[in-house]
Amino acid sequence: MKNTFTLLFICLISISSLSAQNIGEMSLTDAVTGKTYTIASEIKGKALVLIFHSTNCPFAKMYEKRIIDLRTKFQNQGISFALVNPDPKSENQNADNMRSHVDATDLNMSYLMDVDQTLVKAFNITKIPEVVIITPNAGSPSIVYRGAIDNNAQVENSVTERYVERAINQVLKGEKPSPEQVRAVGCNVRSF
Repeated sequence: MKNTFTLLFICLISISSLSAQNIGEMSLTDAVTGKTYTIASEIKGKALVLIFHSTNCPFAKMYEKRIIDLRTKFQNQGISFALVNPDPKSENQNADNMRSHVDATDLNMSYLMDVDQTLVKAFNITKIPEVVIITPNAGSPSIVYRGAIDNNAQVENSVTERYVERAINQVLKGEKPSPEQVRAVGCNVRSF
């Protein structure tokens, strides 16, 4: 039993190391600019915040003001932001509609089309919205937080825990975010 647990633990560490090494190499098309967006090139400062989003998800729409507020508060402190659409093949999720949505809502950030669900699979994303915070970590990008934006999707005034804001503040202080993961609530990601 002990040997089985040890073998399983070693396998999990190997898988985690492999995906961490490949994070920087991942690239997607930005629906806003039409250019290729590479994760490694976008971690320019302290961290990159990827927010999995879909204009078809009512939970994502409920969070848009909070996403804008986070970007406004932290973009000048070395934190970059990008939306990731995990299902750009769905109805109304083409590049033109995504670009129009960014313009109409003042989100003002890249909107990446995860056509093959590369990032969804790499980060095990299950909900929309779900956030991944990546830091440069000596040239090898590391995931330091994954999960919910806060603890109340439906009523912003009732939020008592701002998980992403806390994690970003901890990154800015040079600390490791705690908690590192919080279960996200929202629309299910359809993976194929």
